[in-house]
Amino acid sequence: MTTEIEPQSLQNLSLKSVKRALDLFSPAHDQLAPPDPESKKVRLSHKIQVAFGGVEPVSKQHIRKADHNNEQIAPSNSLSGQEGAKEVQKGVTEKALAVVGPTLPPRSLNDNTVHAGKSTTVLPAFGSSSERNLSTSALMERIPSRWPRPEWHAPWKYYRVIQGHLGWVRSVAFDSSNEWFCTGSADRTIKVWDVASGVLKHTLTGHIGQVRGLAVSNTHSYIFSAGDDKQVKCWDLEQNKVIRSYHGHLSGVYCLALQPTLDVVLTGGRDSVCRVWDIRTKVQTFALSGHDKDVCSVFTRPTDPQVVTGSHDSTIKFWDLRYGRTMATLTNHKKAVRAMALHPKENAFVSASADNIKKFSLPKGEFRHNMLSQQRATINAVAVNEDGVMVTGGDNGSLWFWDWKSGHSFQQAKTIVQPGSLESEAGIYAACYDQTGSRLVTCEADKTIKMWKEDENATPETHPLNFRPPKEIRRF
Repeated sequence: MTTEIEPQSLQNLSLKSVKRALDLFSPAHDQLAPPDPESKKVRLSHKIQVAFGGVEPVSKQHIRKADHNNEQIAPSNSLSGQEGAKEVQKGVTEKALAVVGPTLPPRSLNDNTVHAGKSTTVLPAFGSSSERNLSTSALMERIPSRWPRPEWHAPWKYYRVIQGHLGWVRSVAFDSSNEWFCTGSADRTIKVWDVASGVLKHTLTGHIGQVRGLAVSNTHSYIFSAGDDKQVKCWDLEQNKVIRSYHGHLSGVYCLALQPTLDVVLTGGRDSVCRVWDIRTKVQTFALSGHDKDVCSVFTRPTDPQVVTGSHDSTIKFWDLRYGRTMATLTNHKKAVRAMALHPKENAFVSASADNIKKFSLPKGEFRHNMLSQQRATINAVAVNEDGVMVTGGDNGSLWFWDWKSGHSFQQAKTIVQPGSLESEAGIYAACYDQTGSRLVTCEADKTIKMWKEDENATPETHPLNFRPPKEIRRF
């Protein structure tokens, strides 16, 4: 026989639950020990020590100043207010001392001693004269910027456009007399131009591929050229013909340089090798192998038997020309190093890549700094003059001018594509200053040659220097 369960309301069930909880936990509360007055005093003293341990008691001088201000504001109530304040302060101080114990020695604002294992920095009272005199910027230590301030340079503008090539203009070189310069193009010709008038003087034909590298000898009337046809040629300007050819490259030759003090020509190309040739005997002295990809830039110095090469494998290698060995390898870049330029006076050079433009010192190759802004283009051409003006040309037609000392870009220009050419043919493939550094020649993909010079009417007032030093110096 089953018994029926009487239904209960929600209120009765909740009351039963509360009673059961009281029966369960009430004995635990009864077993707790009564509060100890001694422990309560210790806890209270610890709280006061944490909260007010570093606060210096108000000195008599501050009280006198406050009393003087109160007398000026309310002279009738000054006596009563002063006495009340003193009594209140005295009572509070006595109570605090009774609980805390021995007082801390007085501290000044610049005192940095540590009491009881913790720093007790004294903060001035709100509204005090010390707070009004010391602002936040004055309290903070000003760290001066270590970045050098750039020199002012006049902006550059192009004043002449030379047409005559039938293909991309890929290389340029100036004569030591500064009377003419030569350019190499994808139309397989080398043209010699007059610097003053821009008139064509000669056209040298003989390559069967685009001419990628040019160099003019300072001691002889020679022009050296290198191209995609694997050939390196020496031209005699007195006869306007090829007198020597240097065979040995297995693929196209992308760059060419001359050793000023030695009769040596350096070439680098697609076969990942920089080859050293004797000018007169046409013998290959060294084959500097070590790069993994194309060698597209090379230079050397007249005072040191050292060769520097940049490659598409994002490395820069230093070679000892005496033994044909690698001296050092720089791995600062993350992308292909397409162009390098040596400073005409300092023992330093710059290397340009798609990630950044970096400055290094010679002869060991210590990294100095990056350029302060990023051109965001594949840079194919770099040139530096004696006045400290560096120029970089990108494949999108951007031509940026930099201050060599600080790495600040003071001008960003963009070349204008000539009528009849596509907008994508605005790339700059080569750039070179003349011997004086006052004129610049750029070779572009729209088959033109542009000549640039400084704006003579520009002044620091008309073109002010807008420079902000970086917050930190990046060492990578």
